[in-house]
Amino acid sequence: MSFQEEISSFLTSRRARISPEQAGVPVFAGIRRVPGLRREEVAHLAGVSTDYYSKLERGNTRGASREVLDAIARALQLDDTEREHLMNLVEVGTSPLRRKTRPKSRLVVAPGTQAVLDAMAVPAVVQNSRLDFVATNRLGAALYGLQYPAKSGQLFNAARFQFLDSRAQDFFVDFERAKRNVVALLHQAAGRDPFDEELIRLVGQLSTQSPEFRALWASHDVIRYQRGTKRYRHPSVGDLEFGYESFDLTTEPGLTMLVYTIEPNSPTAERMALLGSWAKTSVAADPDPAMHTAPNAPS
Repeated sequence: MSFQEEISSFLTSRRARISPEQAGVPVFAGIRRVPGLRREEVAHLAGVSTDYYSKLERGNTRGASREVLDAIARALQLDDTEREHLMNLVEVGTSPLRRKTRPKSRLVVAPGTQAVLDAMAVPAVVQNSRLDFVATNRLGAALYGLQYPAKSGQLFNAARFQFLDSRAQDFFVDFERAKRNVVALLHQAAGRDPFDEELIRLVGQLSTQSPEFRALWASHDVIRYQRGTKRYRHPSVGDLEFGYESFDLTTEPGLTMLVYTIEPNSPTAERMALLGSWAKTSVAADPDPAMHTAPNAPS
């Protein structure tokens, strides 16, 4: 999809989701032929002409100022992540410097980063924007059923697991939400760095092999990791519930550390203690390089 098509689809999808009542636009009698707001209503809310907004929605953003884009973001009630996504799309489409292919992101972490992971008494992983697990600690590997330490060149990918591995449905307690989130994370990454060749191949593979991924990709939702709750159903120890915190690694650009927090004396704490004791005395099976997942346990 071209930059113009991506911007057009994103703006159209955001406009379609807002009702006139939500936007405070008067609704007159008669049949509305489009879901959500009309172009002229968005233009009025943003303080620009209908022709100008229509041009932007067709993907022609040349000369669009940040002030105008901010006004459109307010009119469409974009959250901070959606606003950033729109700005990234416009910048990529208008700046030749952003069109240059970026260098590939690192596939290993520095020894100091691995040492931090290994010092944690809770599961932790480091992943890139494509949702490859670049590094884990022992508990993180045990949670996801991965080999620890991982073999070089065999990275587990969370998106491939969720859409291409039948075990994912049993592992995620809220599977539908998990799939929506992973697609939104990839969409946000694509807006930030659309020239990531590995990401392009990943999205192409998932779009080809999963109709559900194609449908969710077309929704143009975007999110970013911050904090929240994760609930899994591990095949060995049962239901697990974690909080999680995410940290962008400033010393390793493009990588994010996810740390899973565990409530003391909870069933999850007891089950993870059991899983951790097994992890110390056993080695997980080799991951399947075709799927980037381990055969005996899910992600």
